Amino acid sequence: MDSALSSPSNSAAASPSTGGIYLANDDQTLVKLLVAGPFGVGKTTLIRTLSETPPLHTEEVMTQSGAVVDDLAGVRNKTTTTVAIDFGRLTLPGDLVLYLFGTPGQKRFRPLWQDIARGALGALVLADTRRLADSFEVMDIVEEAGLRYAVAVNTFPDSPHHDAEKLREALDLHPETPLVLCDARDRNSSVDALIALVTHVLAHTPLENP
Repeated sequence: MDSALSSPSNSAAASPSTGGIYLANDDQTLVKLLVAGPFGVGKTTLIRTLSETPPLHTEEVMTQSGAVVDDLAGVRNKTTTTVAIDFGRLTLPGDLVLYLFGTPGQKRFRPLWQDIARGALGALVLADTRRLADSFEVMDIVEEAGLRYAVAVNTFPDSPHHDAEKLREALDLHPETPLVLCDARDRNSSVDALIALVTHVLAHTPLENP
């Protein structure tokens, strides 16, 4: 997508002539968003939960050599990791189409992250209370890119529970930055997190005319 927020000029949806491939219609507004966060925080799971089309994943099985660079503290049961991107699509009421790009969480993928971020309108940063400090570097990268963002604290079965205001203080969030609790496995919870982000982003971004 060349533009973070745009109205497509081509019309209509899937048809036999397109082989069933989805094409947005004139009345839809397209928004590119990132799903960011540290290694093992649930980005792939959230996109899989939300996408209305079969999501694109680039997961690979983790190897023993990878354990040297990927800290498994707090995520000992993790066996795969994203090595390029995750991608999914979600249509919200009002013909708002969200293109969701999941970014690798490891430091070594930072150049790739910068390429993926080009043209994005905002980011949903996932955090894990078991290792909250891991989110700071991701938030720094998002802020350096000039993107507005919301933080979604993904709840795991063994996650410590904290008051939202205490989490906001611990993460040193700007008062305007949305903070929500979510379960990346639950569609309604994940949709609510995205709506919080989209509401925040659109409040500061004028819509382009077609």
